[in-house]
Amino acid sequence: MRTGGTTQLVGLAEVTAARELLVGITRVTPLEPSRPLSAALGGPVWLKGEHVQRAGSYKVRGAYVRIARLSPAERERGVVAASAGNHAQGVALAAGLLGATATVFMPVGAPLPKVAATKGYGARVELVGSTVDESLVAAQDFAERTGAVFIHPFDHPDVIAGQGTVALEILEQCPEVRTIVAGVGGGGLISGIAVAAKALRPDVRVIGVQAAGAAAFPPSLRAGEPLRLSTYATIADGIAVGRPGEITFAHVSKLVDEVVTVSDDDISRALLMLLERGKQVVEPAGAAGVAALLAGAVEVDSPVVAVLSGGNIDPLLMLRVIEHGLASAGRYLRITVRCADRPGQLASLLTQIAEHRGNVVDVVHQRQNPHLGLGEVEVALSVETRGPEHSDRLISALRGSGYQVAIAQPG
Repeated sequence: MRTGGTTQLVGLAEVTAARELLVGITRVTPLEPSRPLSAALGGPVWLKGEHVQRAGSYKVRGAYVRIARLSPAERERGVVAASAGNHAQGVALAAGLLGATATVFMPVGAPLPKVAATKGYGARVELVGSTVDESLVAAQDFAERTGAVFIHPFDHPDVIAGQGTVALEILEQCPEVRTIVAGVGGGGLISGIAVAAKALRPDVRVIGVQAAGAAAFPPSLRAGEPLRLSTYATIADGIAVGRPGEITFAHVSKLVDEVVTVSDDDISRALLMLLERGKQVVEPAGAAGVAALLAGAVEVDSPVVAVLSGGNIDPLLMLRVIEHGLASAGRYLRITVRCADRPGQLASLLTQIAEHRGNVVDVVHQRQNPHLGLGEVEVALSVETRGPEHSDRLISALRGSGYQVAIAQPG
């Protein structure tokens, strides 16, 4: 390992050795071109499909390397981990392949499909705390009490080395790559990518992307040390981490060129684009890199590779994210219309919307609002449109017809 400050940095040799361990265990995931992103950026953009990796994310790479390097006696004691879902599944799968028992602590609000999948791989699941950080504390306490080996989701050299194998594949699949973009939670993936990329191609820019509602790295990098967020919340549960790791912070501060942030709206739009244009089912955390490219959050040199880091999304969340993404893109309009309460008025309103090619999804007719005048009614509608300009024309037409129209913000 190389030394960065007082922390040993993982080197290319460790990543290469990790790749040998993973032969026959993990998939070499596909690298697919993205036409809409290439058109938007004016140069080639490729998507690295870790969402179709075994267990649905890159996490199995680091988890397997970490557990495989335990001694037989350590594996006999079992392993324990904490995760919102992807690391949980990676550990459960890896432990099963290596003959170790696994206990995984997950936040109480962890997506049900991720909980079910973790159990399906053979792990015992304990739901503790409301955040991954709280689950981490519980998992570390369990390790101390039982002797089980704690498998950290990101802050361990073996984990970083395993995640770095993603970059080895990228450099082979796209030798001309100039920028690699990936989502960042605790920093394990971006650290591993940076180790391999900077060793083999020092000219490649490595850019990390955090959800703005859970962005611990930017203030930590400014302060020169890992800082803990007092609160954090984002739809991207897979990268909702309140504090960088000590080891990953050392790697990111030395090797990663830039860490930027994106909003949940940006992530929603990215998910919608990936689903509609790319036919890719990706979870919010997995779309962070694409969100940064779509939002123009960072200047990049092409060819660009964005890592789709996970695909384990709750179907109910997907429904909400699609609706939110449509609204953020100006294609799903929520309006409240105040009009006269007389026979035929609702039919007239709906007819006018139809004439302007709006597709009404649902209608709520309300007379009991105390703010309504006598003889008035309020109609709340959800309308699908073709985009912001179409939405603006529809609203202008309704207001031109004398309707009082209020627009609800996406959320």
